[in-house]
Amino acid sequence: MTIDEIVLLLKASQANGLTTLQELILRSSWEGKTYANIACEADYGEERVKKIAAHLWQLLSCLSKEPINKSNFRQTLENHHLSKAHQQLVKEFNRAATAISLEFPSGSVSLNSRFYISRPPIEELAYAEMAEAGSVICIKAPKKMGKSSLVLRLLARAKKQGFHTVTLDFQQADKAVFASLDKFLRWLCANVSRELQLEPKLNDYWHEDMGSKVSCSIYFQQYLLPALSSPLVLVLNEVDWVFEYQEIAGEFLPLVRSWHEQAKRVEIWQKLRLVLVYSTEILIPTKLTQSPFNIGLTINLPPFTKEQVQDLAQRHGLDWTDGKDADSLMAMVGGNPYLVRLALYHFVGKGGLQRDLRQLLQQATTEAGIYHDYLKQYVLALRDEPELGNAFYEVINTTSYVKLEPALAYKLQSIGLINLEGDVNDGLRLRSTPACELYRLYFRQYLKKSEHFNNSYVERLKQENQQLFVLSSLDELTQLVNRRYFQTYLQIEWQRSARQSTPISLILCDIDYFKIYNKTYGNSAGDECLRQIANTICNCINHSPNNSSFSYSKSMISSTASAFVISQRGDFREESSRVLVARYGGEEFAILAQVEITVAMDIAEHIRDQVKALGIKCEYPSIGGLPAAVLTVSLGVASVIPAIETEPATLVNAAEEALYKAKRKGRDRVVV
Repeated sequence: MTIDEIVLLLKASQANGLTTLQELILRSSWEGKTYANIACEADYGEERVKKIAAHLWQLLSCLSKEPINKSNFRQTLENHHLSKAHQQLVKEFNRAATAISLEFPSGSVSLNSRFYISRPPIEELAYAEMAEAGSVICIKAPKKMGKSSLVLRLLARAKKQGFHTVTLDFQQADKAVFASLDKFLRWLCANVSRELQLEPKLNDYWHEDMGSKVSCSIYFQQYLLPALSSPLVLVLNEVDWVFEYQEIAGEFLPLVRSWHEQAKRVEIWQKLRLVLVYSTEILIPTKLTQSPFNIGLTINLPPFTKEQVQDLAQRHGLDWTDGKDADSLMAMVGGNPYLVRLALYHFVGKGGLQRDLRQLLQQATTEAGIYHDYLKQYVLALRDEPELGNAFYEVINTTSYVKLEPALAYKLQSIGLINLEGDVNDGLRLRSTPACELYRLYFRQYLKKSEHFNNSYVERLKQENQQLFVLSSLDELTQLVNRRYFQTYLQIEWQRSARQSTPISLILCDIDYFKIYNKTYGNSAGDECLRQIANTICNCINHSPNNSSFSYSKSMISSTASAFVISQRGDFREESSRVLVARYGGEEFAILAQVEITVAMDIAEHIRDQVKALGIKCEYPSIGGLPAAVLTVSLGVASVIPAIETEPATLVNAAEEALYKAKRKGRDRVVV
C-alpha cells in the first residue's frame, strides 16, 4: 500500500474520517520523522501527538490484522495490498465524496476539473498547430460538444508558452457593428487593442482611400503585432454570427485567409495565430481558394466514444467496466458530452447508489425527466422558426433519413439536433438523421407539423421555465441561493469588475468540525445550526460597519432583494445588490462582494465573532484541542481586480487555499 491508500482507507473506515493532525502524523511517520519533529511542525505538544499516534496504530493493527507501531509502520504496510473488502470500502467512500463534489455541467469545463475528457489526438494536434508560425485552427462542432472547453485549454497552453491571448466573441457584438464592413473591422481592431492593453489608434492607420480591409491589415502589421514581444493567439468565437451578414462575411473571411498567406512571406505576420470557432457550415458564396476553412488545421469535435463515456463514469465514482450501462446511456443520448455529463451528474448526485440507470432513462423523455428543462428551450426556439420546426419534424418522423434544404439542415446541425451524412460540399445530397434517440422520442410528443404549438402551451412552458430557474437556484434549507446560481453570478460579476477595473472579493466560510457535530447531535440539530449560521451571516452583512457601501442579496425570489431577478422575458437584469451570500457546499458558505480586501476582512471577522457569539454548544469527548466549547467557523478571504483574460477560478482557488490555511492553523480564524 501507498501512504495515500492508507490515508484513504482510514478516512473510509472511520465514521468521522481523519482530522488534519491525524493525517499529518501518518504522512510524517511514513517519512520517518520523529514525534518531536511532528509536534513542532503541527504546533502541538509532543505528548498529544504521541497519544493520537497510538490511537492510529491501534486502528491500523485492527485493519491489517498485524501489530502496527511507529517503528514498523511503513515497513509492514508497504508490502500489503488492499483486500477486496477494503477496496470496496474505499470505492464506496470515493463515490460519496464524488457526489458531494459534483460539478453541474454548464459552460466550459474548468482547467482544474477532473471531468474533462480529452479526445486524442485532437488536443495534441491543436497544441502543435498553434506553435506553428502564422497558423490557423478551425474548430467546428454543434452546440454543447466541447468547443469552449478545448479553447480554454488552448489558451492555457498559449499562456504557458508566453504567448499573448485575445478572445473575441462575435455574439457579444451589438447589431450596429454589422451595419457595414468598415464598422465591423474597426470594432475588431479596437477590441483587440483593448484586450492587449494597447491604446486604440485606428485613425492613425485607417485610410478611406485604401479601404477597410487594407486599413485593418495595416493596423495589425504596423501597430498591433510589432508592439508584442511574443506571438498573439487570437480566438474568434461564434464566427457563425458573421455568416448571417453575407456582405461582411464575403469580405472578412478572405481577409482572414490573406493574413495566413502573408505569414509565408512577411515575418511580422508569423506572430499571429488564429483560432476560428463555429458551429455550422458556411453558406456564403466564397471561392474555395478564398475560404479560411480549407487552410491550417480543421478540427471537427466528435461525440464521446464508449470508452470515453466509461472513463467519465469512473470519474463520477461509478464502475461501468462491463460496458452495459454505457451502452444503455449511449443508446438514448449517443456520445453527446453534455447529455452524458448531465445524466451522470443526476445519477450520482441524486441517489445513484440507490436507483438504477434504467429508471433515469425511462423518465428521460418525460416532463419529469432530467432533460426536460434543457429540451424545452428547443421547443420554444423551433416554435419561433416554423420553417425550421417543420424540417425537424420531417427528420424525427421518418425511419431512414431525410434530404433537407441545405440552409435548414446546417442550422439544425449547428444547434445539435441532427447529424448530417454525405458530402458537405453538396448540400443537396446531405442526409439528415436525429442526433440521438432522445431527440426523436422527446420532440415527437411536442411537435406537430404546421401546428406545432398553441399559445397556451408556449406560455405555460415559459412560465414553467421561469419557475424552475428560481427553484433550482435556491437552497431549500437555508433559503440562500445555491452553488449553481453562485457560479453564474460570479461569472457575470467577474466580467463586470474586469470592465470597470474594480475589486471583487470572495469569502469562503466553513463550519468547524460540522460533520462531527451532525453525527453527535443529529441531523435535525445540524439543519437548525445551518439555518442559524446562514441567518447570522446575512445579518452580519446587513449590519456591517461598511454596509453603507453595499447591499446584500439573500435569494432571487424577491425582486427588491435579489442580485438578479427574472424578467418577463426570462433573462437576467441587474439590480443594485453588490453582495451575494450563497450556500456553497454542505457546511460551507460563500460571500461574494465588490469590495476591497480590507472591507472583506472586516466582514469575515464580523461573521466569525457573531457565529461564535451564538453559543452553539459542541462537546466532542473523542476530540481534544477544539478551538472553543461552542461552534466556530473558519474563513478564507481572497480579492482581486480581474483581467478580462483571466478566469473566476483564480479567485475561488485563492479563497479555498486561504480557508485551508485557516483550518491548518487551528480553525476559528480568518486567513487572507
